[in-house]
Amino acid sequence: MNVMLMMTIYTTLIMGTLITLISSHWLLMWVGLEMSMLSIIPILMNKSNPRSTEAATKYFLTQATASMILLLSIIMTMMYSGQWAILNTNNQIISTTLTLSLIMKLGLAPFHFWVTEVTQGTSLLSGMIMLTWQKIAPLSILVQIYPTTNHPLIVSSALLSTLLGGWGGLNQTQLRKILAYSSIGHMGWMLVVMNYNPSASLLNLTIYIILTISLFTTLHMSNNLTTLSLSRTWSTAPPIIIIILMNLLSLGGLPPLTGFSPKWIIINEMVKNNNIMIIMSMTMMALLNLYFYMRLTYSTTLTLFPSTSNTKTKWYFHNNKTMSFSPTLITLSTMALPLTPLMTILN
Repeated sequence: MNVMLMMTIYTTLIMGTLITLISSHWLLMWVGLEMSMLSIIPILMNKSNPRSTEAATKYFLTQATASMILLLSIIMTMMYSGQWAILNTNNQIISTTLTLSLIMKLGLAPFHFWVTEVTQGTSLLSGMIMLTWQKIAPLSILVQIYPTTNHPLIVSSALLSTLLGGWGGLNQTQLRKILAYSSIGHMGWMLVVMNYNPSASLLNLTIYIILTISLFTTLHMSNNLTTLSLSRTWSTAPPIIIIILMNLLSLGGLPPLTGFSPKWIIINEMVKNNNIMIIMSMTMMALLNLYFYMRLTYSTTLTLFPSTSNTKTKWYFHNNKTMSFSPTLITLSTMALPLTPLMTILN
């Protein structure tokens, strides 16, 4: 693709999200979402093959449907209040349609089916953008309107997303599908605490984006797409596999890694608000994610037979390009948990 064309597409993608973030006008928010949606479609179709075209088509159809529902709720809000500004409304129809449209845009259950198919049909870098940057704008709208959202609908979607995010990844061998189900589960955690502490939700989003970007980048540079290729890489580049597996375990929320910090804060916040049964159910369902991450770690690192062959250590003598940023990835994956008290104070 032409360099100028790519610069235009990425600039439009960034500007669309920024317009949504800084706007307090419903129509400008909707325009920003549409700019982001239309600009990412060429990114998803970067590889010219039928699978990427199918993935981009599924993404467009789902997002266009969500945009129509969102525009409908915006028009009803304007007719109900007479203003385009974001105002608190007690109309149940408006709050329900608005919440449904944003849930669909985020890929939360029961509208989660497109997330895994689109992620699997695109390249790693395109999937990384879709699972990280494209979540910022809809989530920012939810943070701004959380007093008017349909709370039972949000809690039900969050519980179902956490369950399906763990259950769906159990029998997967494709790493992109595993990360897509992980995204669905993490979105459920962000959503359930939003009505009580939006700052904790944004903190969870920030840590999730950091871990996902580092994981996708390492998988891209090591050219790993399946669990089989991941296990084969262990004998040729153990440091890269260690980084990947630490990021996976951190995404699963295993202490003392970084991913445990937002779950700890969310559990604490939900218990303070007397939602013990909800958070206990989500914690048990999150163990499903941790289970298949631990199973992946075991099958990758602990099933190789011992050998004295020198070919096992050839990675040590090669100048591998991923080794240059491995200290940064290890730090982001493991060293942020001691900052949890500071994060709690900021919340």
